[in-house]
Amino acid sequence: MSFDLVIHDGLLVTSSDTFKADLGINAGKIAAIGHKLSGKKTIDASGLYVLPGAVDPHVHLEMPVGKTRSSDDWFTGTLAAAYGGTTTVIDFVEALPQQSLVEALIDRKSLAENRAVIDYAFHMTLADAKEYTLEEIPAVINAGVTSFKTYTTYEGFRLSDSEFLRILKAVSTYNGLVIVHAENDSIIKHFTQELIDSGNMAPRFHPLSRPAIAEGEAIGRILSLAEAVDAPIYIVHISSAIGAKELANAQIQRKNVLGETCVQYLLLTEAEYQQPGFEAAKYVCQPPLRKSGDCAALWKALGDGSILTIGTDHCPFNFVGQKDLGSERFTDIPGGLPGIESRLSLVYSSGVAKGLISLNQWVSLCCTNPAVIFGLHPQKGSLLPGADADIVIFDPTLKKTISHNMLHENVDYTPYEGYELQGYPVKTLLRGEVIINNGKAIDIKGKGKYLKCGPPQVNLQPLP
Repeated sequence: MSFDLVIHDGLLVTSSDTFKADLGINAGKIAAIGHKLSGKKTIDASGLYVLPGAVDPHVHLEMPVGKTRSSDDWFTGTLAAAYGGTTTVIDFVEALPQQSLVEALIDRKSLAENRAVIDYAFHMTLADAKEYTLEEIPAVINAGVTSFKTYTTYEGFRLSDSEFLRILKAVSTYNGLVIVHAENDSIIKHFTQELIDSGNMAPRFHPLSRPAIAEGEAIGRILSLAEAVDAPIYIVHISSAIGAKELANAQIQRKNVLGETCVQYLLLTEAEYQQPGFEAAKYVCQPPLRKSGDCAALWKALGDGSILTIGTDHCPFNFVGQKDLGSERFTDIPGGLPGIESRLSLVYSSGVAKGLISLNQWVSLCCTNPAVIFGLHPQKGSLLPGADADIVIFDPTLKKTISHNMLHENVDYTPYEGYELQGYPVKTLLRGEVIINNGKAIDIKGKGKYLKCGPPQVNLQPLP
């Protein structure tokens, strides 16, 4: 049998296995795994890794924030993702006041349609627990959004404990998953006001306004609320050792307790806030960067399987023209960092190459687990026959130094400037078509499709 495309002699890397084989592709799907397969077209992957396209479970493209919006739109952001080996992103829907959740989803999808380079899905934000809001949950799930974002902080989004309980119970009733930005709002307000009163409004004071205990307390409380109503829970962008500990402790009692961290919390520290002048504004994000010990604790949590996904929380703002909206007060700096393009290589270079996680864990954390948890597997995140042929061919010997000029994100800096990479994607395939080939994009615009998520899978077991 001759396939449309055969990837020859690569080292196939999945979340559980590593083996040398050919990969046969027909009609945009993986059709066979074997040896000496023949195809109308071939790619020689000798000496290279062949892995499922990465899935970023946490991005914010064209996201309104105060007076501005994140600088990557659906074309530039997904193009940058594709260059870095990501073939699926999960973004967020936030309804306007008086707008229905389903209408907000339709509007959000319309921004991505015919512009996204790769495939995309959504989480739905719930800013209240009113009866008419909760009544929309089944319609949202039927439309393909099965995860619901909530917040313990931010005016207009912050939920009380009683509201959380109502949302947790309602979402779990329909087999959805609540995901949570967990920081204690009262602690943040207290320390922010102290800084304002003392005139300490430069960006270097940002981390003092959101200490790690604010995250730890909120994660512990939310996990207790979820346990009270026996609902699954997913904590986003865990940044601290105390947050990771709260998660791990809860997992001793319950298996449907999930956590995510992001690349910035693994690699960057609060030392970045000591850069001179306004430079520290480049690193303002929520939660803020922590200490090196927190980074080490998060790597340990990835290694032992208590944290199961790595996202980016990609929310870029230009240093000039956006971050400088907070030149007088750090509280006015749009919070967020770019990172959608470098995730896969940074995690390989800093994790696999340094022995902190295994090759299979790398694929599990960046590709498979996000797809499984959010109901996209096995269509995404796998090399199984019948799956979409979203594939990354990765050269583990290729060395690069990250610079703003080499990236394709629509932002005027990168927080990873000067980072040395060991390993980089050389080809990215979306449904069997090469869309990035050795640093060159090929016929890309509008190839991305909206993905309907199935029921979330919340009982994942860590790899040995």
